[in-house]
Amino acid sequence: MSELPTDQQSAVEALADALRSRGLRLVTAESCTGGLIAAACTSLAGSSEWFERGFVTYSNEAKTELLGVPAALIEEHGAVSEAVAQAMAEGALQRSKAQVAVSVTGIAGPGGGTPAKPVGTVWLAICRSGDSAPGAAPVSTAVLLHGAGDRAAVRRQTVLRALQVLLDSLYRT
Repeated sequence: MSELPTDQQSAVEALADALRSRGLRLVTAESCTGGLIAAACTSLAGSSEWFERGFVTYSNEAKTELLGVPAALIEEHGAVSEAVAQAMAEGALQRSKAQVAVSVTGIAGPGGGTPAKPVGTVWLAICRSGDSAPGAAPVSTAVLLHGAGDRAAVRRQTVLRALQVLLDSLYRT
């Protein structure tokens, strides 16, 4: 794929085609987007062929209980961190029948930001089950996003970027 789609609907359609053609299923683990990535995916008719399930883990407790993110990891790095985003994606993959996971954790605003992690800071992670051999370790990638605008804008930007990063990861393999 030479260019990634720049609108949500086109990105979902391209993602659906890419997952279907590879026989893969997707799971989402969302915090700051509150299920918007899953909603975008399931807005497409026939998404049950490639969308497996979604986890909305807004609280730290939910991240730990539903995805197995160690509480100590959250304490050490904060919920909005590369380490937690990767643990969320890995946990979603382990707790589903999907082969591809995307997770997002961030600060959509208007409050909650700090100088180190201002409003608009979002960590996104993609995790794929090991492709080389049965039982192989999952392969994961994390991306730091800096959203702009109000809460709705940060969430919209995060959804589109998550779809784009998913697509990019599928076309690189």
